[in-house]
Amino acid sequence: MRTNIVIDDQLMAAAMKAGGYKTKKDAVEEGLRLLARRAAYQNIRALRGKLQWSLEGDWRQETSPCSVQEPRPACSAKKAASKGGK
Repeated sequence: MRTNIVIDDQLMAAAMKAGGYKTKKDAVEEGLRLLARRAAYQNIRALRGKLQWSLEGDWRQETSPCSVQEPRPACSAKKAASKGGK
């Protein structure tokens, strides 16, 4: 996509020097990749403690059980029991 933007000359020079980029396009594209990667990492980190991992099964076979599963709600059985008891 062709886009015209105004970028601070000193910032561009510093970015090109830091990354060893020869063109402004390369520096800008790498900066955009970095932002996208950072957002992806933050999304992954938000899942910390919310997934249950299983190390059982043969990981080489496609028929093996899923290695990552969403946690089951712990209180669902209690809610069902309390509804039946009323």
